[in-house]
Order: sequence, then structure tokens, then C-alpha cells
Amino acid sequence: MRFLILNFVFLFVCPLSLIQAKEWVVGPGKSYTKPSQIANLVASGDTVTIDATEYVGDVAFWKADSLLLRGNGGFAHLNADGKAAGQKAIWVIQGDDITVERIEFSHCTVADKNGAGIRLEGTNLTVRQCWFHDNENGILAGDNANSTILVEYSEFGFNGYGDGFSHNIYVNHVARFVFQFNYSHDSKIGHLVKSRAYENHILYNRLDSQPGSGVSYEIDLPNGGLSYLIGNQIVQPVDGQNSGMVSYGQEGLSNPGPHECYAINNTLINAKTVGRFFNLNASTALFKGWNNLLAGGGSFSNGGVLVMDTIKNLRFQDPQYCGFVDLPGLDLHLTATSPVLDKGLNPELAGTVNLWPDREYVHVAQSTTRPLHGALDIGAFEGPQTNAVQDSEVPAIRLLQSGNQVIVEGLEVADQLMLVDLQGRIIEQTMGQTMILPVLPAVVLVIRKNQVIFRRILL
Repeated sequence: MRFLILNFVFLFVCPLSLIQAKEWVVGPGKSYTKPSQIANLVASGDTVTIDATEYVGDVAFWKADSLLLRGNGGFAHLNADGKAAGQKAIWVIQGDDITVERIEFSHCTVADKNGAGIRLEGTNLTVRQCWFHDNENGILAGDNANSTILVEYSEFGFNGYGDGFSHNIYVNHVARFVFQFNYSHDSKIGHLVKSRAYENHILYNRLDSQPGSGVSYEIDLPNGGLSYLIGNQIVQPVDGQNSGMVSYGQEGLSNPGPHECYAINNTLINAKTVGRFFNLNASTALFKGWNNLLAGGGSFSNGGVLVMDTIKNLRFQDPQYCGFVDLPGLDLHLTATSPVLDKGLNPELAGTVNLWPDREYVHVAQSTTRPLHGALDIGAFEGPQTNAVQDSEVPAIRLLQSGNQVIVEGLEVADQLMLVDLQGRIIEQTMGQTMILPVLPAVVLVIRKNQVIFRRILL
């Protein structure tokens, strides 16, 4: 399966409390009319179903484990109206393995300017199909090296106190953070996504804002770590607070390594005339940027990382030349005449992780399977089918390396073997099967009928 969608399954022996789990129903005319009335009554494994209406000023601590907290018939709207549980959040989640679905969180403010929709203090959280707006933080998660946080199919907007220290979503040091199929926009002088997680998977999201919001970074990963950014639509407005769009390791690479960042098949537009698409710590071990579509002002990156592996990133100074369906409306799907159709390459593997983009974002906060029409297109969206010849499977080519010598097996007679550096400059080319490696790192390419059919980086 071509992927990078992560499904997390927690395997455990069910205790008796989960076998005897209970469903609690909350809403107008019910025995319990507010979620807070049962927060101290639920036991581990219970389900709380909350009718879709507005609950003003109702805040709560959730301390039991393995709870499912869900809206019924639409969003259950928790309008904090300036209140917060423990001066922290609308919901302070202290239990482990909690799932929250179809809840709307709004208008949480506290004295320290960090009032959140959800404050996570437990281990492992799943948030699905929720809406966070007009809080000081959408979600604020504390340090927990054993925790995995999955947020999907949700919307974040208009969160932030306005001081630059609060954001649409702010995840501190956790083991893994997965943010997929979400719409994050218009934070108030804050970041759309900020994560200090050791491992980040930011996949198939729409991250953009209108002028006047004061948004800062679209993605901020200040402490590095292993990070995958795949299939995202990222747009910086003309008055964004930071000139950079994606920031990696700019507060120091203090997370456990490896400090590797993979940016694959993203579409990025910078409406400013200056700035950087990728702002990278100079000690980053590897930045792999393939098949990204970039438009607008500024530079690709600040460069200088230890290994910079970039190829097939297409850059247009004026976004109107990219062939977008509706640029003013930020529908960045491709038209049949887009110059980026069929220009991509298979992004291969990162260890055992397949970097192939197999999904696409669908507005608002949905997703679909990414089709394949001919070769892979550049950017976050596959264009319509044209008269392009369908890609055949990459042949079984085997690369053998011994010291500074490389032997490539499985070539056809007319194949061309090429060695290039990481900036794409040709070091050597031959019609034979053997090459001498004068420098490392370098990239071995096999070219057949004017098409690159095989690519491997040698470190």
C-alpha cells in the first residue's frame, strides 16, 4: 500500500471496567443537561454522547481513561464565555487514551493568556471532526514523552491571545504528533501549527489565512526531530508576521534525533515579496524536499543543512502561471494546462516509511484518495487526466556500492548512467554499468528514453 496515513491501534487486555462500560447521554430534557454534570461520574471505558446544542460556560476535568466524548447530531458547542476549568481550558483531559469527536470549543480565556479548548495532561489523545475557534489556544498539550496525539478532520481558526505565544494548536514534547486532513487558518499573531514533538506527521492539510489575521508561521517545529510534511496546501498572506512559512529547529535541535525533515508534494504560496519557504536549522542532518510546488516571493530556504536533498521542486514567481483552478479562492487543484503535470518523481522511502503521496486534502477538513494520471504531478494535488503516457513500473534495477565504486545491475543497452551532486550538477555520465565516486554525498540516476527511471542518494 502506498501511504502515509497513520492509524494507531492500542492493543491491551481489556479490564473488567471496559467490559462493563456505560453510555451517558447529555442534552436538553435529559437527566444530565451539561457535560460537566457527569465528568466525575464516568468510569474508564465509558462513552459520553452530547446533543448538538450550545452549552454556555460549561467547563470540566476528565480524569477517567479510555473515554469516548462525542457530539450527537452535529457539533456540541461548548461556548466557555470566558470561563475555564482550573484556569486552564474548557476541557482539561487528565485521563489516558481519550477520543473526542464532533465537539465545538470556543471563547476560552484565562489570566495567563493560555486558555485552551482542550488542555491535554494525560497520555494519548485522538481528536476527530472538531472545531476550535476564538480561544487563546485551540489545543495545548503538555510534555509527555510517552504520548501520541492524533488530530484529524478538524478545523482551527481565530485562536490566540495576540501576543505571539498562543496558537491554533500547540503541542509540547510528546513522542508523536499526527496532524492530518485539517483546516487551520487565521490564528491571531500565532502559528497555525506548532509542535515540539519528537516525531511529526503533518499530512494533507490546508494551512492558510486572510490578510489582517496577523498569522505567524504556518508550521513551526522549533526543536527539530523526525518530521514528515506531505501533501499540504500552505499559503502565507501578504501581511504575515514572519517572513518564513515552515520553520524547523529554529529554537535549537533539542529533541532526540534523527533531525530529518521530509517535505514531499506540498503546494506553497508566499504572497509576500520576501521570506523563505523553508527556514531550517543549519545543523539539520537531512532535508529532503521533492516535488514541491512553490509560488511567490522569497527564497526556497536558508540552505546550509548537513545534507540537502532537493529535486523536482518547481518555482514560479507569479502564482497565476501555476495553472491553479481558482487562485483567488485558494482552490489550488491543477487545470489540464498546468505546466507541472507529470513532472514529479517517486519520492521513495525514508527508512521504512513510504513517502508516496496517496491522499489529497478536500475542503473543508476532509480527504480523498489521490489519483494517478500518468507520472506523478508536482504539488499537493494531482491534475486531471491528459494524453500523457501511463507510467510503467520502475524496472528491477539493483545498485551495488563497494568503497568508491558503484555498479548498477539491470540496465538496458541504451540506458544512461549519471552521477550528480545534491544541487543537480553533473559529476559523471556514462553508458556503462560502473562509476567511480569522486565525492559524497551524490545521486545516481538511470535515464531511459529521456526519462529518469531510477534515483538513489548515496551518503
